[in-house]
Amino acid sequence: MSSDRYDCLVIGGGPGGYHAAIRARQLGLRAALVEREHLGGICLNWGCIPTKALLRAAEIRHWLGAAAEFGLEVGPVRVDIAAVVARSRRIATRLNAGVKHLLAKNGVDVIDGHARLEGPGAVRVQRDAGSLLLRSDHIVLATGARARGLPGLAADGDRIWSYRHAMVPDALPRSLLVVGSGAIGIEFASFYRDLGSSVTALEILPRILPAEDAEISAYARKAFERQGIAIHTGASVTSVERSGDGILARGTLASGELASFEAERMILAVGIAGNVEDLGLETTAVRVERGQIAVDAWCRTDQPGIFAVGDVAGPPYLAHKANHEGILCAEQIAGHAGAEPLDRTRIPGCTYSRPQIASIGSSEEAAREAGIAVRIGRFSLRGNGKALALGDTTGLVKTIFDAATGELLGAHLIGPEVTEMIQGFVLARTLEATEAELFSAIFPHPTISEAMQESVLDAFGRAIHI
Repeated sequence: MSSDRYDCLVIGGGPGGYHAAIRARQLGLRAALVEREHLGGICLNWGCIPTKALLRAAEIRHWLGAAAEFGLEVGPVRVDIAAVVARSRRIATRLNAGVKHLLAKNGVDVIDGHARLEGPGAVRVQRDAGSLLLRSDHIVLATGARARGLPGLAADGDRIWSYRHAMVPDALPRSLLVVGSGAIGIEFASFYRDLGSSVTALEILPRILPAEDAEISAYARKAFERQGIAIHTGASVTSVERSGDGILARGTLASGELASFEAERMILAVGIAGNVEDLGLETTAVRVERGQIAVDAWCRTDQPGIFAVGDVAGPPYLAHKANHEGILCAEQIAGHAGAEPLDRTRIPGCTYSRPQIASIGSSEEAAREAGIAVRIGRFSLRGNGKALALGDTTGLVKTIFDAATGELLGAHLIGPEVTEMIQGFVLARTLEATEAELFSAIFPHPTISEAMQESVLDAFGRAIHI
């Protein structure tokens, strides 16, 4: 048994954790990071990055099927799901090694094992070779989250999958039932449909992608239904049983009518729960609410000296939010003058389906409910030259402004590569831009990004191409 003291001690090596540790070292602090499984966390190993590799394969499969529209001839396309999965896993492995290299390069002490608080300022790390007692006046909890199940229904990895199972299928299912239509559920529905599976999506709420603007949600539903995805909103699952080689799910529809759904496999995508168990939180004043650690805008818990970042600290459950929080914590601990509290209205959200969805700031309904008089701009990609050239005109850019001040309150995009375009509106929100700055910005032609400016112009009756 040994003891050591650090200026900053991070528990969890996901996006929030390793950003906190590296930034702490950059600011001259002695930092350690404890990780019990994989550096890079769920995002790098089982989430953000490997799923995008899967989605890229599905997108290529789709465009190969549309080759004739571009005057190209290709033979029959065969999906080798094992090769698709293998490529995704190779990318995750490479990035995992990259995080390990970055931590070593910056002088962060990486400690393998399970960490548990033993009161404020003390962490016991259990390892195969025994335990370590680490001490620090500043502890950052970055333990992430895991997939939720439904009451009486858990993923078994056989016929009922979590997102992790859905990323490494042994075979491509002929039919798939996706329960939950947030970003994770919709991405998997899009992935499997583009690879050729018959897909049905069930959502208990009145619309899919419930975190998005209602107009964008409705637009997305129509786009997915045109692709052949069957969608049922206001629907719930009450029981699931094995049936032949697959499952039989029973439930109710929005009308109250009983319904049953058969599929080879089911994906549960009904949300996540923070990893708050067996952390020793009961030895501190850290408060847990609805399965997440309660924090303020500075990521501080109720226990002085203990911070929480990323998914364990609550929504939005996004890697880039965790990255930002990790850096924010390190800068506070170091007394860095540039540290600012987290403004959740400036966090963009992205869904990497086909079409992609991206947003930042207020939705139209939220702004109106807040009593704000708004100006709304819209521009369809049907009027965008680059989208026409790409053969991908399914899309819309919607902008929301304060009618009195011209402040950009929110932006909501659906279409090709909008997850790359949203950063323009992120900068506009961060710099507190009004319509005047966006009017004067020059957008390159021909690009899909021109639709962003056209939407802004439309909000003020100045659109050129409508």
